[in-house]
Amino acid sequence: MTRFQPGDAVFGWCDGSFAEYALAPEDHLAAMPANLSFEQAAVVPISGFAALQALRDVGRVQPGQRVLVIGAAGAVGSFAVQLAKAFGATVTGVASTGQLELVGALGADDVIDYTRADVTDGTRQWDLIIDTAGRRSLSALRRALPPDGTLVIVGGEGGGRLMGGFLRNLRAPLVSRFVSQRLQMLASKERQDDLQTLRELLEAGKLVPDVGPSYPLNEVPEAMRQLVEGHTRGKIVITV
Repeated sequence: MTRFQPGDAVFGWCDGSFAEYALAPEDHLAAMPANLSFEQAAVVPISGFAALQALRDVGRVQPGQRVLVIGAAGAVGSFAVQLAKAFGATVTGVASTGQLELVGALGADDVIDYTRADVTDGTRQWDLIIDTAGRRSLSALRRALPPDGTLVIVGGEGGGRLMGGFLRNLRAPLVSRFVSQRLQMLASKERQDDLQTLRELLEAGKLVPDVGPSYPLNEVPEAMRQLVEGHTRGKIVITV
């Protein structure tokens, strides 16, 4: 007995990408919120999983905490800002000059232009930092944490040929053993329970996907070029 019928609108995840048709197990899908378009629903996984798990599972966010989201206008960061607010935190978002208005619209209580201010100079501290962008060193990020603060590194950028941008991710748990702060990396997973959690937040209007430009299936190479070059705002959507 299946939970879905032909014609039902669903969203979720599956193996493969950039295809007109795809197969997915039933437990990889959920009913699509009625208040979302197909484009909006399509951008929720996998970034939504990463943001949710970084905050709740690894970061252990609590109501009233001060949360800093670095890369707040990005795919994961834009979800992290909204989810942190939904969890009752006070949120500061870090982005470039042209993205500050967007981050404010996502619900951030404060926005910081990283081209004009260094959030790791030690003048301010946050209980939880979600770092989704850049290559700030662990020592620099620790200056922005109190002694009992938590850092969660999501993904990696740049870096050497061998490790890419993931050297910090591997070093963080090791350093965390010798300091009072919790320094962690995220290894996100696709989960049906988390898909349902995101669905409920989407239906309640507490989470709104930030959809960027759309490209037809035959223009996937151009979409990927724009993604790599960082010229887009919001998540790119491929339409069929």
